[in-house]
Amino acid sequence: MAFLSVRRVAEANLPTRWGQFRIHGFEGVVSNPEPCNDEVPAPLTRIESAVALVMGDIHSAPPIVRIHSQCLTGDVFHSLRCDCHEQLHLALGMISAAGSGILLYEQQEGRGIGLMAKLRAYELQDRGRDTIEANLELGYKADCRHFELPAEILNILQVPAVRLITNNPEKVEALEQAGVAVVERISALVPSEPESEFYIQTKREKMGHLVS
Repeated sequence: MAFLSVRRVAEANLPTRWGQFRIHGFEGVVSNPEPCNDEVPAPLTRIESAVALVMGDIHSAPPIVRIHSQCLTGDVFHSLRCDCHEQLHLALGMISAAGSGILLYEQQEGRGIGLMAKLRAYELQDRGRDTIEANLELGYKADCRHFELPAEILNILQVPAVRLITNNPEKVEALEQAGVAVVERISALVPSEPESEFYIQTKREKMGHLVS
């Protein structure tokens, strides 16, 4: 997947419970995007969106960075089916405690399959499938996310090296391949709930997510 262009479309102050951020909106035009569902032809180009919440001085030293995929059910409704809400708040708390850092929030709901497909996957999970089995049964890949846009945004922000909050080795690899050095991986491990234990186990055993 290659970006034809990435541009910053807006920038504004964003006061939050974790402190003062500057929010930047970005759009990237993707050429020949890889289809997530083989039954649905991919368009020749696609627009991807993301926001960057930036706090403090991000240039004097590699800043703390979190790449977070949108999760309406977890981030907004605080669903206990996943650990997304807890990881989001963990990252914002770390950035606030450090006084600087970047949260990159991508519109990649349901690991990139979209909200309605994600809810259909939930139905299958209620019948015993894990998250990967549900996606595959619906005709999607196990994980349709890509992390090239966050790397492009870091380049625009002139951030050549980061301390990345993640349990997902693919995020580290994507940044490194794009020329952004990951000088430290910071664990995004959060306490699990009974409702999310199977979900987290699947990420660990089938997707290679790290546990420390």
